[in-house]
Amino acid sequence: MRKSKFSPIQIAKILKEFDNDKSVEQISREHGLSSASYYKLSSKYAGMNSKELKRLKELKEENRKLKHMYANLALDHQMAKENNEKKL
Repeated sequence: MRKSKFSPIQIAKILKEFDNDKSVEQISREHGLSSASYYKLSSKYAGMNSKELKRLKELKEENRKLKHMYANLALDHQMAKENNEKKL
């Protein structure tokens, strides 16, 4: 999975610039992102501050690790089940 180009603090700063009467084109030019990317960030993180964004990213990373652990355990369980069936 591709890592975000911007940190949670930067995302919050970019979104606040729009609230301070800057146009999307100006923000896009300054930060090197497309207007579509800005609107995507805006819809995803609207109303969040940098602490909330940071916590959200930490939770997503923890969720990714847990899913990976579950996948490994499910695979081990399936292999053990197949081995038990072969023995009988």
